[in-house]
Amino acid sequence: MPEHPPIEPGRVLRHFTVAVFVVHAGRVLLHFHRKLGKWLPPGGHIEDDELPDEAAVREVLEETGIRARLVGGRGLPIEEPRQLVVPAGIQVENIYAGHQHVDLVYFALPDPDDVQAAEVDPRLAESDQVGWYAADEMASLGADAEIQAWVRRALDALSTTC
Repeated sequence: MPEHPPIEPGRVLRHFTVAVFVVHAGRVLLHFHRKLGKWLPPGGHIEDDELPDEAAVREVLEETGIRARLVGGRGLPIEEPRQLVVPAGIQVENIYAGHQHVDLVYFALPDPDDVQAAEVDPRLAESDQVGWYAADEMASLGADAEIQAWVRRALDALSTTC
């Protein structure tokens, strides 16, 4: 693991990130994150000048080859100002001492306008174990309690839409 820059005592470095639980046919899209050694949904850092919604869709595409459409409410039913998708949750994760991620957790479906909507990129399926997994497979995969809880919640929330 690379050396992390020193952080001043009492200071916390925080980055905004996204995590996206994509649901299709009663399964959730996950991959094995080798660096962290755990099963996770697609996600990552929100880049400078990028909207959270854009980051969520971009991360799913980059990590899985799936074009996703976020699911969720919006603050107001108006055109201006632009309303973003309200995350299913927001949590703070301790990455290492003095470094945290403020993680916006989204639910999504494969984009219905994409002909190959639910087809994982075969290279990523092999290299990163990207695939569609059922809730009853979580324990045998070794997914931690937090991921298992989000998977159940995503499946419950989107079971009637997929």
